[in-house]
Amino acid sequence: MAAVAPDPVLEILVRESDGFSVWSGPPFSDALQPTVKREKQLCGGAKFSEDGRRLFVSRQDGVVNIYDCKGYKEIKSFELPNLVNTALSPCGTYLQTFQRPLSPQDKNVNLWKIDTGDSVYAFSQKNTTQATWPAILFSRDEAVACRLATNEIQFFDPASFDRGIVSRRRIPGVAAIELSQSGSLVAAFVPESKGAPATVQIFPRENNSNAQPLARRSFFRCSRAQLHWNHGSHGLLVVAQADVDKSNQSYYGESKLSYLTTDGVYEGLVPLKKEGPVHDVQWSYSGSEFAVLCLHGPQYLTRNVTHCLSLDQALTIRSGGILRGDVFWDYVEKKQIGATKAEWSVTSEWAPNGRYFMCATTAPRLQVDNGIKIFHHDGSLYYKKMFDKLYQADWKPESADRFGENTELAKSLSSLRILGTKSEGQGLKASPNPTPIASQKPAAYRPPHAKNAAAVQAELFGGAAPEEEMSKAALRNKKKREKQREKKAAEGSSAGDTSQD
Repeated sequence: MAAVAPDPVLEILVRESDGFSVWSGPPFSDALQPTVKREKQLCGGAKFSEDGRRLFVSRQDGVVNIYDCKGYKEIKSFELPNLVNTALSPCGTYLQTFQRPLSPQDKNVNLWKIDTGDSVYAFSQKNTTQATWPAILFSRDEAVACRLATNEIQFFDPASFDRGIVSRRRIPGVAAIELSQSGSLVAAFVPESKGAPATVQIFPRENNSNAQPLARRSFFRCSRAQLHWNHGSHGLLVVAQADVDKSNQSYYGESKLSYLTTDGVYEGLVPLKKEGPVHDVQWSYSGSEFAVLCLHGPQYLTRNVTHCLSLDQALTIRSGGILRGDVFWDYVEKKQIGATKAEWSVTSEWAPNGRYFMCATTAPRLQVDNGIKIFHHDGSLYYKKMFDKLYQADWKPESADRFGENTELAKSLSSLRILGTKSEGQGLKASPNPTPIASQKPAAYRPPHAKNAAAVQAELFGGAAPEEEMSKAALRNKKKREKQREKKAAEGSSAGDTSQD
């Protein structure tokens, strides 16, 4: 009988103002404290490749170092002046860089092969945005690569970039593309133009540039779109967004969610029970289910994120900003399994093994109360550490396929029943017969200048106000006004007596 390989060890990348370090992930063996696997080193940015095999670290002087994550030994270094953006390919084979151009003819976007340090492809690009970077997209196995150009999609052979563009797909007006994880399909978004509706089309990746789209969906009142492929590359979610909501129910515009299948069986809107802007959508690891977060109301317009656990068992709904709650759901049984609080969290993410959930408060979004909190899958606090300044906290990526059957986690989820929200770190107790507990609403926030509102209202409009809510100055003014009223009343009565005489 073949020996079962042990599960990968979890690791955490932590970047502070004085550099980055790599910690061992939970469970911690040394007094519930992580072990430092890579000592702190000065940097301006750091990120793992999607498969977790390599790590790139960029410095302010334009030097980029590539590390092998097995022992965190440096394998290559690049000196790139005027560096603006960097990105690793999914398997860490290529490094993509964007340098500030000194002239219009400069080929400022370079694709470097890390093993040799050679530039295998270069072209010119004026600028980058979050939607257009990285400029060259790869399939998960790096077998396919493509790039968005003016009115077309260009395809490359990653095994031989020196061949240049091997095929093109002409799509007039195309503004965004998304390559499927398998690389066999590509989705393209064309915004509204001259009265024509916006469209999202799915094309096969083949050399026949005249091939018809496999699926197509049109949108009115759509200026931009988010494209989300599932893990099996057979379904696409499209969040169509408009800057203006004609119903005047949302200041942040209008958004609709559509679903397209590659076989053309379904191309339409996703029916939602709640009307409102689509704040987030996430596919499950299997690709057969997805979670949607949508609702009207100012309390939902801060930062709401759904996270599907990689093992298709649990779902987390996070809210940051003025909302501080995290709700953990077992979406197989459709029941809540936990709740906790992680105030002012900027980032949040499930661990690759699905046992832990990490929230981080980071700069520059928030300059105070920076820190990391790691929770168990039921919402109970496992670890907490505060920092003077924290810029980044990420799990090292690992494929869920590398983890064995998590029977212990599944058994734990099936036994949990929520009793009520506890304070942070207490978690939730299991009960075979849960009884509902009325939750107490938190008091409304009152700014400092409004704390004496009752006293001020009493001063302006009359009426009594509790003396304990009034300041000393307000009490003095109140007594002074009372004396003035008494004096006027006395003068009025004496004047009346004189007139009668």
